[in-house]
Amino acid sequence: MQGKSDPNSELLDAAALCRHLVADASVHAFLADHRGELFPDELFEDLFPSGRGRPSVPADVVATVMVLQALEGLSDRDAAAALRTNIAWKVAAGLALDDSGIHYSVLTYWRTRLRQSERPERIFDAVRSVIDATGVLKTKTRRALDSTLLDDAVATQDTVTQLVSAIHRVRRVVAEAGVVEVAAHDYDASGKPVCAWDDPDAKGALVNGLVHDAHAVLGALDGVELTAEQIDAVGLLALVAGQDVEPGADEGTWRIARHVAPDRVISTVDPEARHMHKSVSEYRDGYKAHIAVEPETGLVTAAALTPANAADGPAGIALLSDESPGLQVLADSAYGSGATRAALRTAKHHQAIKAIPLRRAIPGGFDRDDFIVDHAARTATCPAGHTVTIAPKGSATFGARCRGCPLRSRCTTRTEGRALHISEHDVELVAARRAWRDGDFTDDYRRWRPMVERSIAWLTARGHRRVRYRGVERNQHALSVRVAAINLRRLLNLGLTRGPNGWTLNQCGPGN
Repeated sequence: MQGKSDPNSELLDAAALCRHLVADASVHAFLADHRGELFPDELFEDLFPSGRGRPSVPADVVATVMVLQALEGLSDRDAAAALRTNIAWKVAAGLALDDSGIHYSVLTYWRTRLRQSERPERIFDAVRSVIDATGVLKTKTRRALDSTLLDDAVATQDTVTQLVSAIHRVRRVVAEAGVVEVAAHDYDASGKPVCAWDDPDAKGALVNGLVHDAHAVLGALDGVELTAEQIDAVGLLALVAGQDVEPGADEGTWRIARHVAPDRVISTVDPEARHMHKSVSEYRDGYKAHIAVEPETGLVTAAALTPANAADGPAGIALLSDESPGLQVLADSAYGSGATRAALRTAKHHQAIKAIPLRRAIPGGFDRDDFIVDHAARTATCPAGHTVTIAPKGSATFGARCRGCPLRSRCTTRTEGRALHISEHDVELVAARRAWRDGDFTDDYRRWRPMVERSIAWLTARGHRRVRYRGVERNQHALSVRVAAINLRRLLNLGLTRGPNGWTLNQCGPGN
């Protein structure tokens, strides 16, 4: 059953004795005074529908601990220790000075309950309701979009380690797989297989043997009825047994593939983490946090977590799905694809998005914008005046017309002549490049977009560049609580108070 906080102060009540030691403008002080209004019992009553049994820890206490934990970047153990020993935490949670707090496993238990509920992000929603009550966003018509890469919580695995781990798991959870004869490795032993890793032939033989073992296990399970857990394990084995290998030189052999799978699983421990290049020379393994920010106040209006290789554009569109039409959307060129721009236009938002620069085939030569394209007539005209028809799939090939053309040296190096591809959203992209070139929104972009980068810095501070959990769902919940904590702190900086008429802001502006 759901536990509830006792409204009567205890003899050694931390707030009664030590409230003056906690800074008035701090999140700790705010929670001490208003956690009951922010996190009322009815907000969490569906998590404990039964009225019988031992009462749970009061919801306002657990929600307070989760917010402070996310704000300060603490592990469950450290958060439980802070609640037991830190006066500011005891004041915030409404505990007595001699209260021993909670066991760290309570946080895991509550996160699981929240994650499995119909409203897993209710802590974020509670803070968002305060934002809505103040009315601070009603007249704000800008949203800045951005994303940042987050490191995963597990070690990246190579092909050999993934195969060994996946085979071991299937043999452990499926009895029929445990009796299959395997030869490449003792899958019940810990650690990597014994191998002369510096010898390419030895390593190749090991990979070949592991793939054959994987196929033997998968073949033995064909037609076997499996549980959900077993299906996940077998599916993962099938995936890792195929993503990094290809047929070898001899029939029936396998080797490491000479390419990288587009959506490669990088760890069997966390199959949802992905590999992503931050630049040509720098990459990260893990996830990507996407946020939408109101740039005058710095409040995060929406946040989402995806695998690291997810595109920014679709995620950004999803963040704005609950917004009213008419926003000015500020973003860098990662959000500048034609499909993203078309979706924003359909949603009736205004774009202040940096254009994706064109790549010229020849330095200083002609690019797409030097060609005249008539979309109605489906024709393209090159700088030399040659006109060709645009094919149904978007290609415009000038071919023989390039022979002897005086402008050829500035146009193409292809022996077949210049070929132009006109995308489905060509009109959107041309208009975007013109707007960026002419500076239609340059002032707004330079003034308002930097706030989202500052919000990213707040988001990843205190060790939050690395996720704490495995999988999108768990880390999405953690991200939502982190954003709720940051929004709450930002509201206090903007002068959040609660008076007779409810939540209000005493001041609001970009300089606060």
